[in-house]
Amino acid sequence: MVLPLPLCLTMMLSWAGVAVSAELEDVDKRARDLVQAYLLTDTHIDVPYRLEKAWVDVTAVATDGQFDYPRAKQGGLNLPFMSIYTPAEMEQGGGSFQLANQLIDSVEALAGRAPGKFMMVHSVADAEEAMRSGRIGLALGMENGSPIDHKIENVAHFADRGIRYITLTHSLSNQISDSSYDENRQWGGLSPFGREVVAEMNRAGIMVDISHVSDDAFWQTLETTEVPVIASHSSARHFTPGFERNMSDEMIIALAKNGGVIQINWGSSFLTAVANEYSVAYWQLSENWAEENGFDEDAPEVKQFAKDYRRDNPYPYATLAEVADHFDHVIKLVGVDYVGLGSDFDGVGDSLPTGLKDVSEYPNLVAEFLRRGYTEEDIAKILGGNLLRVWRQVEAFSKSSES
Repeated sequence: MVLPLPLCLTMMLSWAGVAVSAELEDVDKRARDLVQAYLLTDTHIDVPYRLEKAWVDVTAVATDGQFDYPRAKQGGLNLPFMSIYTPAEMEQGGGSFQLANQLIDSVEALAGRAPGKFMMVHSVADAEEAMRSGRIGLALGMENGSPIDHKIENVAHFADRGIRYITLTHSLSNQISDSSYDENRQWGGLSPFGREVVAEMNRAGIMVDISHVSDDAFWQTLETTEVPVIASHSSARHFTPGFERNMSDEMIIALAKNGGVIQINWGSSFLTAVANEYSVAYWQLSENWAEENGFDEDAPEVKQFAKDYRRDNPYPYATLAEVADHFDHVIKLVGVDYVGLGSDFDGVGDSLPTGLKDVSEYPNLVAEFLRRGYTEEDIAKILGGNLLRVWRQVEAFSKSSES
């Protein structure tokens, strides 16, 4: 027979439960307050290319995707960098320059259509004005340098159009740099033209983004640049050994010494070895299956293959805690001044961690930071202060170059 607990013990357990519940509520409320109080920037959100493929109205609640205005406001997002992404394969056949300009037009049209909700942001001052006015500032980052199209004057063209960082390459080696994803290392790092591009980006006030580049290209970029660089959406290779797309400890230390910042990517395959191994295995199987059956990668049959595979082999999503582990790791290596948010929302498909599925859920990560003892000052730096510091330095160098 199970005897009832003594009344006093029952009351103690009950009160303990209330206290724990209240503490959790306090942390969650404080997290929600902090994301509204401080400028929150996410340096990589793939909305433009998402809308190019299938338009939806992101000024209102959208039925798909990971970004829209109501969810962004709920999550406290003030400054998303809209990714002006051009597929790597386009460099071979041409068209990257045109597509990049069209995508910039589309972001400007979005801001123009909802001026009470969005404004274009071309400077740190613009970002601060957007926050003061209660609007979401839309900054522009170009993912893949292919639209420069072998013409150094196009760096200035895209600076004039509002591009404020350029990811030097993407999934294939291009005119500027070798890619971490491509076995073809035609340049052994940066191309001669790539070194010119980095120098011209410094002069034009465009942040240099080393996400996607090969390790050799990273080190050569640091040798070439005169200002801090960023990794707009990369994570720590410590947790994904052998995954060159993430940054090694040595690279993170060098990036911090340069004054730059690593913006942590939230795709599960960037966060844990098990998710990374799953993704590598899946992509190889999918590619082989499509080739054997005569389908291209966008064919409905390939999408059905993916759906069936995920049904039979559930995806090992990372946890919120595993996202925070990457921030902890960087901070233990170099301090809190060199890390920020680079989610890759709308760019990593259905691979986002539990608790960080769309732009409404930034407070969940902040709550995890609070539970780990991060101070308000720490969190303000991570949310946007660190990125704005780099951006100001790049602006100052560009201004001094004009004189």
